Amino acid sequence: MDFKADTTPLWDLERVSFGYGASPVLKAIELKLLPGRCYGILGPNGSGKTTLLDLLSGVVAPQEGRISFQGRSLQRWPKRALAQTLGLVPQDFMVSFGFTVREAVEMGLHPHLHRFASPSREDQLLIDQALAETGISGLAQRPVTNLSGGEKQRVAVARALAQNPQVLLLDEATSNLDILHSLELLRLIRQRFEQGSIQVVAVMHDLNLASFFCDELIFIKEGRIVCQGPTREVLTSEVIARVYQVESQIRYNEFTNSQQVSFRLPGESL
Repeated sequence: MDFKADTTPLWDLERVSFGYGASPVLKAIELKLLPGRCYGILGPNGSGKTTLLDLLSGVVAPQEGRISFQGRSLQRWPKRALAQTLGLVPQDFMVSFGFTVREAVEMGLHPHLHRFASPSREDQLLIDQALAETGISGLAQRPVTNLSGGEKQRVAVARALAQNPQVLLLDEATSNLDILHSLELLRLIRQRFEQGSIQVVAVMHDLNLASFFCDELIFIKEGRIVCQGPTREVLTSEVIARVYQVESQIRYNEFTNSQQVSFRLPGESL
């Protein structure tokens, strides 16, 4: 599929609100996400980033407003078809039982398998590829419960990639990874995006990684969209001050080929 030639929005959110109990989390969100762009969602803790991802994935339904996905009401998508189309990498990958790494990655194939069917040889190759690309082939027979937080996170990414989704949703997927594995993971996903095999929407905390990785940024504060646009246009000191209440200096870095941000507290100087 040539995502970049398609003009139908991936998602179209109209006046979407959601909360838990009497506490509103997202308020009257208006948002269009188009094909051919790698999106980053950023904002302070508690601003509603993960809740927005939950709404995009259909995990929760809006209490007010409408969400359409690929031109169709998200609530009318069959659950199985949605599971085949969307891959999710959660912030904390939890496995309670002693599944091996390979078994956990194989779970990503379940939406594509007929009931009681076993993975085909082609499916096994997808698993092998995902294990290799995420650097965990050597852990394939280890119980997931015996892995470090960073290793578990790479298992979560491998499981999502083995699913071969059209759209990949990342919820702070690099939060438990060191610098090397964070960069390797983002490079892997970006390569798949550039090849046109997946679309990407990523909740991120690190502004510098987001600048390096994303084509467009969406800033959220207190449940509302502050701004959305191309990274080089919206990653400004003014936006950062409004969203995070810190001073910043932004400069293009030839080494990373991206804008990079330095921070300090308001009024602080050496």
